[in-house]
Amino acid sequence: QVQLVESGGGLVQAGGSLKLSCAASGSIYRISGMGWYRQAPGKQRELVAAVTSGGGTNYADSVKGRFIISRDNAKNTVNLQMNSLKPEDTAVYYCNAAISPSGYASFQPYWGQGTQVTVSS
Repeated sequence: QVQLVESGGGLVQAGGSLKLSCAASGSIYRISGMGWYRQAPGKQRELVAAVTSGGGTNYADSVKGRFIISRDNAKNTVNLQMNSLKPEDTAVYYCNAAISPSGYASFQPYWGQGTQVTVSS
């Protein structure tokens, strides 16, 4: 069984920084893409940032230049450094990873439980 466990959310003032971390554990053969999504109240879940196993990154336009995604393939972790936070960044942030649990299984999406990020004005 695969688990994604997130940490690092909290309350911060506008202009501040937070770092989110996510660790994948369990039956893991290989991890492809990893990323962070967020969902604000009344809105759909949206991609914030993603990183491939080779280190290629992709960011939502709203966070470009402020957020940095990174991963450690040896530790099966992905981080999101969030700088210059704005009130509109307030949301529940979810870790996502495409994981193959064995050499015979295809990649499946797994999600963390979510961590709240609140940015006050």
